[in-house]
Amino acid sequence: MIKIYLTLLLLLITWSCKQAPQQEYSDQTLIKNVHIVDVEQGTILKNQHILVEGNQILEITDVLPTGEFSAVIDGEGAYVVPGLTEMHAHIPSPPTSEKRIEETLFLYLSGGITTIRGMLGHPYHLELREEVRKGSVPGPRIFTSSPSLNGNTVQTPEEAMEKVRQYASEGYDFLKIHPGIQRGVFDSLVSAARQAGIPFAGHVPVDVGVRHALESGYATIDHIDGYLEGLVPEAAAVNPAENGFFGFNFTQLADTTKIKDLVELTRNQEVWIVPTQTLFERWFAPTQADSLLAQPEMKYMTPTTLANWKRIKEEQLSDPSWDPQQWVLFDHIRLRLILELARNGHGLLLGSDAPQLFNVPGFSLHREIAAMERSGLSPAEILRMGTLAPAQFFGAEADWGSIAVGKAADFFLTEANPLEDLSALREMKGLMLQGKWLSRDLIDQKLVEIAENAAKLDDN
Repeated sequence: MIKIYLTLLLLLITWSCKQAPQQEYSDQTLIKNVHIVDVEQGTILKNQHILVEGNQILEITDVLPTGEFSAVIDGEGAYVVPGLTEMHAHIPSPPTSEKRIEETLFLYLSGGITTIRGMLGHPYHLELREEVRKGSVPGPRIFTSSPSLNGNTVQTPEEAMEKVRQYASEGYDFLKIHPGIQRGVFDSLVSAARQAGIPFAGHVPVDVGVRHALESGYATIDHIDGYLEGLVPEAAAVNPAENGFFGFNFTQLADTTKIKDLVELTRNQEVWIVPTQTLFERWFAPTQADSLLAQPEMKYMTPTTLANWKRIKEEQLSDPSWDPQQWVLFDHIRLRLILELARNGHGLLLGSDAPQLFNVPGFSLHREIAAMERSGLSPAEILRMGTLAPAQFFGAEADWGSIAVGKAADFFLTEANPLEDLSALREMKGLMLQGKWLSRDLIDQKLVEIAENAAKLDDN
């Protein structure tokens, strides 16, 4: 009897062992042998290893973790940088195909951009925002504006209040202000936005003026819109409607001693600024269209888009009212405003207005970074503008914006130290997005595909 019992027990143990599941790798990715860029302190944490679980950073340590991992990536001494944020992006909408829209999102990713703020909203973007959040569409985290509020779409206070309530209820993250809104209509819009609890951002309508705009509580003023006009003395008695391209016509009248007061008002009202300086340096500067079109990133745009950009640029250069010498002063004033607003205002956020004139998604933000350097800002200051500062702007610094345990696994690797040379950001070795690794080879393969598809399209 005992012999039979032992035999049955042995068979049971053998059967149990056969039924036991095979050992599985954990859902963890190890990125080893890296240096971490601390964007808050502007320093480097050397010789670290990062453990990612799901879409979060689980551990940062100088002791190499052991165990079984779903993937191990050897950084080989690379620098880990938090994903960048493009604070003035544009996302295509129907009738543009879903494929082209998704390719545009990937172009942002290819530049290390893991968060974008779409500045011309569409109902489709609300769906896209959720698809990206769930990971079903690869792309940067999306914050989206409402459709445009401008002098044509809101012509009465009642119309403005109705649109504000509508867009707030539909779930847009903020309202987009465009030119042309009359001051009384604007004030009604602001009142309705406060009641609905939805922020507003964008342009400064001429009838509103930069000082009233600041006092009204913009979340961001983009393009430094209205500031040059705000430097014109009242004694000049100009017609505000004759300001030209972002105040260009008033360049010679600008009193730069007024910058201090405007910057102080910006700081007191806690209004962030998104300069989009690269838009001005490419669209409005005395640079020939063909030299811009020869740049390598242009292959990702469609022939029709490139032809339109060339036409607009050549029309601008041939306009008799445009003076290249006046442009030099205009640019000088803008760069001075950028430096003062960064150092003494509430703060700057990186944004390039892509895809607009010669600004290609994923590439133009790096040109904006170079423009910020020309203003006199340091690499550490500029990196914060594109990483931690946007997270603070959205009240999400506990979730993303820097490399820390518990934060989103959204970062990329660079060969060189960006605190020493910001051009290192352009040489990305790979991207971690929502905890998923995109290798350099994969990114390059996708870029080739996007370029080939763009060449075949008639429009954007």
